[in-house]
Amino acid sequence: MGLSMVPVIELRGSIFLGAGLGLPWVETFVAAVIGNMIPVPFIILLGRQILKLLKKIPLTMKLGVWLEEKALAKSDKIRKYSFWGLVLFVGIPLPGTGAWTGALIACLLRLRLNYALPAIFIGVLAAGFIVSGVAYGFLGFLSFLA
Repeated sequence: MGLSMVPVIELRGSIFLGAGLGLPWVETFVAAVIGNMIPVPFIILLGRQILKLLKKIPLTMKLGVWLEEKALAKSDKIRKYSFWGLVLFVGIPLPGTGAWTGALIACLLRLRLNYALPAIFIGVLAAGFIVSGVAYGFLGFLSFLA
């Protein structure tokens, strides 16, 4: 669960780790989803203030600018497709996507928490199923669902 809260690694890395350690997929999936969602409301609510603070401190200024530019560069699809754009952005497990980036984009686009949180949650669930299918093998994964 803790590994899922770490940016970049998030749910994708923690599910592969769970599979590699031989942990049952259901427990791994649930822990990864919960862990990935814990930072999301805080990012949505406090992200702008944190970026503003990062950009004021000389040591972290470049990081703050880079994070903001990276998130805004990926926001076009979310602006265009709204709720489902955010779901797809978070749910398709590609590099640079995920709950952290989705939450930061939602924050920068000033999306309300009650709008962004369900979209990110659905995306995290979708990514979790996709990554679990890959990590645990689709046949074993699908036989458990049947």
